[in-house]
Amino acid sequence: MLSNLPARADRARGRLLRVHGTIARDIGSAIVSGELPPGMILDTEIEASAQRHVSRAAYREAMRILGAKGLVTSRPRHGTRVNDMAGWHLLDPDVLSWMFSGIPKPEVLHGLFELRTLIEPPAAALAAERRSRAHLTAMRRALVQMEIHTLHEPEGRAADGEFHAALLDATANAFVISLTNGVIAAVDALTQFKQRLHRIDRDPVPDHRRVYEAIAAKDAEAARQAMSDLINLAVLDLPEKQRPSRLLSKKGITT
Repeated sequence: MLSNLPARADRARGRLLRVHGTIARDIGSAIVSGELPPGMILDTEIEASAQRHVSRAAYREAMRILGAKGLVTSRPRHGTRVNDMAGWHLLDPDVLSWMFSGIPKPEVLHGLFELRTLIEPPAAALAAERRSRAHLTAMRRALVQMEIHTLHEPEGRAADGEFHAALLDATANAFVISLTNGVIAAVDALTQFKQRLHRIDRDPVPDHRRVYEAIAAKDAEAARQAMSDLINLAVLDLPEKQRPSRLLSKKGITT
């Protein structure tokens, strides 16, 4: 009998994890969609757990998750309040995933492309000056996997993330590298959203390969331009009415 106790405890923890993860996802999605507006006071732990037929511990843990992501703030005797967008951890992979579960607001879509434009071309230029053989190997390996699986498959999108992670790591700048998870989450969210709107037949591997070749050649300006072109082409994959046209480069690639 006693030998079964650890296994039972593990199953109980697993159930709690699934329950509080589901609650966090449901409430988080409602917050980022605007269904639960900023300033709204959520139901108390007792009320909410009873309505959802879950334990208070599961609901409390869900609120802790949302608080860690900046979506809510809990204060004793004041309840749990929904934060406005300025307080959200916008590059948190879960927050991005919830934003893109439906049609994201224009400021979200355009803001992510603007973020990529501000960060990735200069990072590519810096990577060209500082990359190591290991960085080039990681980028080549990612390109092979992207070609095999394509961005329509999870494995291909994971390889895309590995390519961008290797590029940012090649900058040898700890502050830039700290943005890696956010940049990868942004790239993946945008890719999946575009594919959900319509099938994209354009092969992005040659565009990534041009970035790689410029970095391998230690040509900083060519790397910067190749990354700018890659982002511009990603913008053009969107339906015209959703493109943040102000971000499209005036050099080389136009609508």
